[in-house]
Amino acid sequence: MTANPSKLGPALLAGALIAAVAGLAQNAAAQDGMEKCYGIALSGQNDCAAGAGTTCAGTSTVDYQGNAWKLVPAGTCETMELPGDRKGSLAELDRDLPNA
Repeated sequence: MTANPSKLGPALLAGALIAAVAGLAQNAAAQDGMEKCYGIALSGQNDCAAGAGTTCAGTSTVDYQGNAWKLVPAGTCETMELPGDRKGSLAELDRDLPNA
């Protein structure tokens, strides 16, 4: 079965619009007392842009994936204690990455 090109254009445009709106919402949240915290999300529960191998929200594949982030209240990220002596980070981490 082949895709109908006349139907793909609107679907792709709608997807791009949804991604842009989600990005704006997260940028606004980051400015409203929130910050990105890497390495704290469970698999499939990250917020947008989770690093290499992922595209957006919910695409992390490993618990506490170091290049995946969630928005948290500002000032709380680096104090979060997680299983296995992990902590949240304001920068991407090289730990718990999915197999490449």
